[in-house]
Amino acid sequence: MRVDVVFGGASLGPGDVAGRVVAVIDVLRASTSIAVAMANGARAVIQLESPDEVVMRAKAFERSDVLLAGERKMRSIPGFDLGNSPRQFTREAVEGKTVLLTTTNGTPAITNTPGARDVVIASYVNFTAVLAMLRAALRGGEDVTVICAGRDRQFALEDAACAGRFVSLLSKDGSAVALNDAAHACALIDRKYGEELVHLFEASEHGRALREAGFGDDLPACAAVDSSPVIPLYQERQITKLGPDRER
Repeated sequence: MRVDVVFGGASLGPGDVAGRVVAVIDVLRASTSIAVAMANGARAVIQLESPDEVVMRAKAFERSDVLLAGERKMRSIPGFDLGNSPRQFTREAVEGKTVLLTTTNGTPAITNTPGARDVVIASYVNFTAVLAMLRAALRGGEDVTVICAGRDRQFALEDAACAGRFVSLLSKDGSAVALNDAAHACALIDRKYGEELVHLFEASEHGRALREAGFGDDLPACAAVDSSPVIPLYQERQITKLGPDRER
């Protein structure tokens, strides 16, 4: 079985996701915010390419049932209910709601996964839950691809480190798991930073940019390992939570 890492959804080739279980990582902040929203009772998250698309899609819902959320260049979009800070996706805000979300990096990476067997949204906040799913996939003979969304379609340190933690633990399970070079590199990055996630974020370009933009309090929220232990699955153009009423 294979575990491959790909940097940036735009660089995917035809064989990178077809028939595979795919984990999409955008630690700062889309995948973290999606996991938090699911853990706090959001009905679904629908990821969309642009703010205009969010506004158009919202017309299909009762206004009280939907939240408009997202960012451009880290900033909240004027007129939207929420930005892309995981601290905003509280139970009081999202429970029972459908969240229409557009972000610079995370949402394009999620949608660029045609032909995948399953697509799961992964981050540190739901790490162990997603790890269990990926382990089950490998035991069942399925290959895994981890997509690091990155920043502006470029390499992002924090996404690579999170991917590296998945790679390290999946390859220690006793079965023969082949890794591509990117997976090996990510495992080395995870080994360097270990549990020092806030230090990792402060070392990363995106983490520094968030702090400078006034979102420094998001960094500890994104570093809260297993604080939102859910498995958000993307299927039929929306993300819902794996559970009793949502089977693989």
